[in-house]
Amino acid sequence: MNALAHLGRRKILAAASIVVAVLGIFLVRGFLLRADAADKAPPPPTGIPVVTATAAKEDMPIFLTGIGTVQAAQSVTVKVRVDGQLQKVAFSEGQDVKEGALLAQIDPAPYQALLDGAIAQKAKDQATLSNALKDLERYKTLFAQDSIQQQTLDTQVSTVDQLKATVLSDQAAIDNAKVQLAYTTIRSPVNGRTGLRLVDVGNIVHAADTTGLVVINQIDPIAVIFTLPEEFVPRINQAVQAAGTTPLQVQALARENGAALGTGHLLLVNNQIDTTTGTVQLKALFPNRALTLWPGQYVNARLVLGTRHDATTVPESAVQRGQDGLYAYVVNADNVAAVQLIQVAQTQDGKAIITGGITPGTRVVVAGQYKLKPGSKIAEAEQGTAAPAVVQRTGS
Repeated sequence: MNALAHLGRRKILAAASIVVAVLGIFLVRGFLLRADAADKAPPPPTGIPVVTATAAKEDMPIFLTGIGTVQAAQSVTVKVRVDGQLQKVAFSEGQDVKEGALLAQIDPAPYQALLDGAIAQKAKDQATLSNALKDLERYKTLFAQDSIQQQTLDTQVSTVDQLKATVLSDQAAIDNAKVQLAYTTIRSPVNGRTGLRLVDVGNIVHAADTTGLVVINQIDPIAVIFTLPEEFVPRINQAVQAAGTTPLQVQALARENGAALGTGHLLLVNNQIDTTTGTVQLKALFPNRALTLWPGQYVNARLVLGTRHDATTVPESAVQRGQDGLYAYVVNADNVAAVQLIQVAQTQDGKAIITGGITPGTRVVVAGQYKLKPGSKIAEAEQGTAAPAVVQRTGS
């Protein structure tokens, strides 16, 4: 019995030894794996990770941006000027037409008849006048021979004058009939694109109709009406005067993504400020061959006032606002950050134009500023890894 107990204890000890050995192997392997991972891990950063950029020197356009609406350069509702039956429509809806192109034809027969009648009446009155002129010549001869009285001669002179006036009236009637006949042929008054046809062939149309036949919009070139705050009016007028005969450039941008839609020029600064909104209207004209602009479309209109040459610029996110004013973190050759007070002329297109405090070539922090303090050691991080700075905008 003692032998059996002794044998059991030996088996238990052997099993325990095996378990301890296996655990030891796993512990040693885990230690080796951790040591290997530690050897492969990158060294800890030597400074606070931020994103930096270098101040540049470049020519920067100076512009103001307002919300605008695209409008046809010219919009004409084509109406008839005489009554009659619409005999022909010579355009297709959505067709580009040239000035003077045939659009429609009203039945000309009644107006041709009026013209023919007026011509005949003139011929009749002209014949009567010719006869009266011959009588007048005879009366003058008889009066010189003292064969008729003065009253008879005066009456004939008056008759001739009346007939001359009648012939002139007949000519006026002919001219009017020609005009009315010409109105039966309807032509395009402008270059443009037709819209929906408002009247079909066969209908009786009247000069008093308000709807018209079709609306023609001139879309190349095309106009943009936009507004700017009234405080910019002096700057705009100054820029217009400085430009002289060269109109200021205006750029049209898509409101959704800022894509460029066209470049035109300023036509008009309205002669009155809208007191209800405190804005002034401006009008610009754009070539539109690619039809990127369309009447009724909303766009952002950028009025270029001039160019600031050799301006010092930094990314807009580098500009911060503190108790002492605007500042930026600048980085020296030893990767040490310092606070630098700056003067900003304006910010636009994600860039700030610096007029003091920073010179071209200066390295500035554009992301991760919230972790910095003067004298902090920095390390360059990849774009997007550092938290973005709070952007402080300044007025244009």
